[in-house]
Amino acid sequence: MEQRTTARRAWVPAFFFILILGQVHGRDSEAGSFTFCAYNVRNWLKMERFERGRRKEAAGKPEEEKRRVIGTLVEIRPDVLGLCEVGDDQDVAEIRARLKEAGLDLAHLEACRGGDATRRLVLLSRFPIVARSSRTDLRYRIGGMTLPMQRGILDATVEVEAGFKVRFLGVHLKSMREVPEADQALMRKNEARLLREHMDSILAADLKVKLLCYGDFNEHRNGTAIATVMGGRSSPAFMAEVPLADKHGQCWTHFWDAADTYSRLDYVFCSRSLRPLVDTRRSRIHQDAEFDKASDHRPVVVTLRIQR
Repeated sequence: MEQRTTARRAWVPAFFFILILGQVHGRDSEAGSFTFCAYNVRNWLKMERFERGRRKEAAGKPEEEKRRVIGTLVEIRPDVLGLCEVGDDQDVAEIRARLKEAGLDLAHLEACRGGDATRRLVLLSRFPIVARSSRTDLRYRIGGMTLPMQRGILDATVEVEAGFKVRFLGVHLKSMREVPEADQALMRKNEARLLREHMDSILAADLKVKLLCYGDFNEHRNGTAIATVMGGRSSPAFMAEVPLADKHGQCWTHFWDAADTYSRLDYVFCSRSLRPLVDTRRSRIHQDAEFDKASDHRPVVVTLRIQR
């Protein structure tokens, strides 16, 4: 996982505690609702790794980490699952097969890759995917350079029931790790702008679309990229943040062990038409004392009521 220079969040808004008092951590979707989960699974792909002190080329994610990821997802039991940091088709097939073997059959798939040839975004769904508009070719300019959006924008519409569709946008914005190409914060700001422009085009065509944007934004809550993604609060195209916390009221989603820092980097946003369908009492950051045995991120879980 790419290193990030992060800061510990020292406070939690008071309204989180109100939500937590009534929060229900059910494992199955109740009638009339479905469960969405977004999870950065930390490099479920082939890459250079150190195993037992020796460097190994094209090594897969360690077996124990894979087992833990699958165990976490089976506990959550999502109906729709958005993943970050998945590798090639073989890696995607392995995740689906392991989930199915564990009793979680997510038969429908959309995958997206941007300028990064190694890491992909993946959406798995129990419900049919009826439209696909993922963007893999987005670019922006910094100075005299043209740079690609590294992971693109996954864009898939899921038909939960006849006549009820939710459009999912998945992203994984530039990390806080410094790179020689350009300033990492400016790169992330530009990727956020491309995402906002994509959402604006969707909402300009249909303000009633039920739009949910999720992913690893690699930005703190008060960062420019988050403000860009959300847009103006008075705008009809405003994307509201879904308030999420664990059962102790903590809202961090990422742990960087090298610096011993906890940060919130993963978010879910929704359009005005979808916001009333979010069940905040049953939405949360999944809590597991040994979460880091699977990934450096914690999954975020959102329950949505089905509009009939």
